[in-house]
Amino acid sequence: MKKQSVIILIVVVAAVVGVLYSFTGSQDQSAYADKIQAERDAKDQFMRTSQESPFANDSTATFTGLRYYPVDIRYKVTATLAPITNKQVVLLATNDGKEQRYVQYAYADFDLGGYHNRLLVLEMIDMGPFRGKLFLAFGDETSAVETYGAGRYLDLNKVQGANTVTLDFNLAYNPYCAYSDKFSCPLPPRENLLKVPIRAGERQYH
Repeated sequence: MKKQSVIILIVVVAAVVGVLYSFTGSQDQSAYADKIQAERDAKDQFMRTSQESPFANDSTATFTGLRYYPVDIRYKVTATLAPITNKQVVLLATNDGKEQRYVQYAYADFDLGGYHNRLLVLEMIDMGPFRGKLFLAFGDETSAVETYGAGRYLDLNKVQGANTVTLDFNLAYNPYCAYSDKFSCPLPPRENLLKVPIRAGERQYH
């Protein structure tokens, strides 16, 4: 086979692979968006019907549906976990003037919005069913403008020995005190106030 023919064949194969990859990637993103939407629909159903909903048994609160940003896969990032050797107890103020205790777990480092960002991941230490669970509260440039002013939360899974963690901001959600002042919710630590807008996840309810 002549050299020119080989080059043409390589170009054609690369083009076909690129088209297939683009098609597969589009399918993956569509499936991901469908999964996020299904979770949002399920949460709306919970808020509307469950006795554990913050709107249950509250005559002053009428549930009208949660508000979200469109699903954007760019806000699903892989962060590097930087361990903290001398872990300290952290006291977080709550919206009703109280405090809740946590212990430092690790820092999550990631790039987003043209910035290198760092969030402090905490571990719950008070006795109860959530003891040992990870806790991540953050604020960003949308807080008090487009999203709840006292910050939003992300649920993280603790994996022993892991040096990375997925931060999917499409799953960022409001604490219950965003819907009713009957709840006590911890505010983000100062180092978790990001300098970038996170236009993903749940928006301001009211």
